[in-house]
Amino acid sequence: MATVLFVCLQNAGRSQISEALFTQAANGKHKALSAGTTPADHVHPEVVEVMRELGIDLADRQPRMLTRELAEEADIVVTMGCGDQCPYIPGKKYIDWNLPDPAGQPIEQVREIKDKIAQRIQALLTELNDCQQSPPS
Repeated sequence: MATVLFVCLQNAGRSQISEALFTQAANGKHKALSAGTTPADHVHPEVVEVMRELGIDLADRQPRMLTRELAEEADIVVTMGCGDQCPYIPGKKYIDWNLPDPAGQPIEQVREIKDKIAQRIQALLTELNDCQQSPPS
């Protein structure tokens, strides 16, 4: 089982979408966490609305601060717009997803961002599942 940490600036948009979609798609085979370098007070309302369309309620999620301890818990750290503010932990795999911030965007744009995240999550899960099935060399 791999643990993936999704990080963006406020932990109120991209990283919350990613954590929720990854958790749903992984079906218990892998674990997802999310955090932000400067957490907001709540998840962005447009993100809550788009995720509700999928039956996922993020309204009560509390954005949380990225800590070194949280990063150390992860096998893979997926960053989205936090740049140099993300701590570097030697031995961790880092992936950067260049995605726009959904904050204040029209719903159609937030849906597009969600769809791009979903595609990337499927590719990441395929990679993780392939690694688990490959025999050690």
